[in-house]
Amino acid sequence: MSGINYSEKIPNNVNLSEDRTLQRALEQWQPNYLSWWNDMGPEGAQSHDVYLRTAISVDPQGWAQFGYVKMPEYRWGIFLNPAEKDRKIHFGDHIGEDAWQDVPGEYRANLRRIIVTQGDTEPASVEQQRHLGLTAPSMYDLRNLFQVNVEEGRHLWAMVYLLHKYFGRDGREEGEALLERRSGQQDNPRILQAFNEQTPDWLSFFMFTYFTDRDGKFQLCALAESAFDPLARTTKFMLTEEAHHMFVGESGVSRVIQRTCQVMNELKTDDPGKLRAAGVIDLPTIQRYLNFHYSVTIDLFGADESSNAATFYSSGLKGRFEEGKRADDHRLKGDTYKVLQVANGQLVEKEVPMLNALNEVLRDDYIRDSVAGVERWNRVIDKAGIPFRLKVPHKAFHRNIGALAGVKVAPEGRVVSENEWQANVSQWLPTDSDRAFVASLMGRVVEPGKFANWIAPPAVGVNRQPADFEYVRFN
Repeated sequence: MSGINYSEKIPNNVNLSEDRTLQRALEQWQPNYLSWWNDMGPEGAQSHDVYLRTAISVDPQGWAQFGYVKMPEYRWGIFLNPAEKDRKIHFGDHIGEDAWQDVPGEYRANLRRIIVTQGDTEPASVEQQRHLGLTAPSMYDLRNLFQVNVEEGRHLWAMVYLLHKYFGRDGREEGEALLERRSGQQDNPRILQAFNEQTPDWLSFFMFTYFTDRDGKFQLCALAESAFDPLARTTKFMLTEEAHHMFVGESGVSRVIQRTCQVMNELKTDDPGKLRAAGVIDLPTIQRYLNFHYSVTIDLFGADESSNAATFYSSGLKGRFEEGKRADDHRLKGDTYKVLQVANGQLVEKEVPMLNALNEVLRDDYIRDSVAGVERWNRVIDKAGIPFRLKVPHKAFHRNIGALAGVKVAPEGRVVSENEWQANVSQWLPTDSDRAFVASLMGRVVEPGKFANWIAPPAVGVNRQPADFEYVRFN
């Protein structure tokens, strides 16, 4: 592995070729990464030539280079947004001080934990999605899956760069551990539970990329405010790629809905049984999938009251979403925020110190953003003239973290008994038969320009390519 031309093999803007220590660390890590990719990356697809976008620099011309590449030969680069001259810390106890270019000793453990947790989600997504290529509904969708996969790989590289560059031996050991954990494995699972769930079918994949990658957007936005400048600059660049993952999810679900509505109008029915017999996914099933993925994702923001969240903010490690646009003192010492709890069988609000409620603040920002996309899905249904609306469930629904963990709440926000929950849960969350039906639709369609019966074609191709473009060449 020695003698790698780093600017060629690993596009970067961090002067990799001039940092011998970092070079040696990455020379040891890279073969292990490739071994992980070959074991856990997209199944049966390592020799395909895929029409992928590769970032080779952070400027608009270099950010999106399209061309055919085999995924194990993808040029996973290390990019930080350009440095902001004389950048200051703009929240927390260190407000007004110079941003840190190195890790302050007293915050070393917490910063490492934040970077490792973010880094762990990236390979986990690849592992969760590794079988999906075998049931792709079109060559266009197959290519988008592979683009998401290689970019999750690049985001792992971004976090491992920070660990190797700034955390010495500890960082190198954490970098190895990121390749050793496995999604869903009992004895060495991924850190966050949502990344141990299966992604068994394409409706799950589209919901995951819409809802769970959106969590990624909000976590990255909060880290992009960090006083630790290399982390802030790294996550800002990652956000440019996260947008594509959310597009894959939003447009994917939209196309599923479009096709379902088309068949509903052709058959003049909203009967789920008749629609399933026609080979499309009925809207109530789409709603149940939405309920599941949304509720699992909002748990990712953590407990509604958290002393860790307060520490991360006051220390300057992690800000709020769009911190700079908020009109307060950016210290929050005397501020409060409302969180939910259950009292006398009802959901009630209580005021808590805002510093302790910052997970909830970020969750509420996320919810507003998620609702906007669901409304765009509803416009597809409206356009088809069908009287049905998708809704995100109440944020207390199906929660497993924080004060609401295990509380039985209906999607509209009513606390219910265990008996009422059991009587209705099959209307609220995907059942085994729902999942079996969706799985039964997952036949592979990879002829250029052809699409599975249950999904509509996209309005426009990748990089403005024609509908029948050969996005993947099978070798």
